[in-house]
Amino acid sequence: MAAESVRAADGRTYAAVTAAYWAFTLTDGALRMLVLLHFHRLGFTPLDIAFLFLLYEAMGIVTNFLGGWIGARFGLKITLFSGLAVQIAALLMLSLTDPAWTALFSVGYVMVAQALSGIAKDLTKMSSKSAVKLVVASEGDGLLFKWVSILTGSKNALKGVGFLLGGVMLQWLGFEVSLYAMAGMLALVLASAVLTVTADLGKAKQKIARRDLFAKTREINFLSAARIFLFASRDVWFVVGVPVFLYDRLGWSFDRVGLFMAVWVVGYGIVQALVPRFMRKTKDAGAAARGAALWGGLLALLPATIAAGLTPQLAPPADMLAPSVILIGGLLTFGIVFAVNSALHSYLIVAYSDADKVALNVGFYYMANAVGRFAGTLLSGLVYQLAGLTATLWVSAAMVAVAVVFTLPLLAARPASS
Repeated sequence: MAAESVRAADGRTYAAVTAAYWAFTLTDGALRMLVLLHFHRLGFTPLDIAFLFLLYEAMGIVTNFLGGWIGARFGLKITLFSGLAVQIAALLMLSLTDPAWTALFSVGYVMVAQALSGIAKDLTKMSSKSAVKLVVASEGDGLLFKWVSILTGSKNALKGVGFLLGGVMLQWLGFEVSLYAMAGMLALVLASAVLTVTADLGKAKQKIARRDLFAKTREINFLSAARIFLFASRDVWFVVGVPVFLYDRLGWSFDRVGLFMAVWVVGYGIVQALVPRFMRKTKDAGAAARGAALWGGLLALLPATIAAGLTPQLAPPADMLAPSVILIGGLLTFGIVFAVNSALHSYLIVAYSDADKVALNVGFYYMANAVGRFAGTLLSGLVYQLAGLTATLWVSAAMVAVAVVFTLPLLAARPASS
């Protein structure tokens, strides 16, 4: 890292935090695919599987809310170590599942294990994303935007790689051995982090009052509201609708469905990391807010266009475009534009936060993110079951439009001090 871009005293610690986050992200993606494929093989319906992930998302709401306070009060290394340890416990808990259990007990047990994994994910994510604010010395020259985008993009790319890793491990090692292998790897990562991460990154200089958990700046409140609808707009079709449609309606094999989802996430992550390269004029929060409003408007058009293309009364003639071409091409385009929006939002929350309260604000912001994912996960199964895939896409378009409305007040906002 260049000396002018990263505070030397914290650079090594930040590198260790980020490495731990990357290792965790691989296991998080692999675990999602392991659970999805394993329990599908045991006869669980797609809606049952969606419920397995529901508590995972719900716990993110609580974890981000309290995790931000813990990080600001005790330092980010506590939240990092806790996240890794809880993920190890979740992996070991899942290894004890037994196919002989009743379906109801299995769902409940796995939901609890997934809840622990959700807690672990958000503790670890908050630690890494808060740390970048503390080591990047300059915000006005675009360096903060660059480092936040690289971190967020690499995380999503690695999660996609984790999807592939989970499928390969399930095929060659089996469910239990795969979980043991990941738990062992994370144990080594945790031991390394304990030895390496010694600085009290993110610890607030002043005592955190109870009102600080709720009393956010106007900019952070609007940005958090926008984040709820932005991520709900993705998960409303991503979690259940599209995978089930590809499997049931287009006749794809389950492995092919998993591969497509992995490619989508990896591509999304790569684009996210590259956003600062083609948005070189975005060097401050004002420019990023304008970009979020513009790209958000474009994003809202995409799911509506896909839905129209899949609707017989609105679609082009059958000899022009097949439904699979419309769907796959549209979703890949959605992923590119969504990645730009997400990168801009991730930068803005860091830019709007004071340095000594960054963990508190990032935790609050990703609590909003978890609310959106929870709502999207629930609606994905419900809307698809009641009205089909096109309905989930129309709902997605409406949610993006709401996110854009919440972004508009940010156009006159100013970033916080370092």
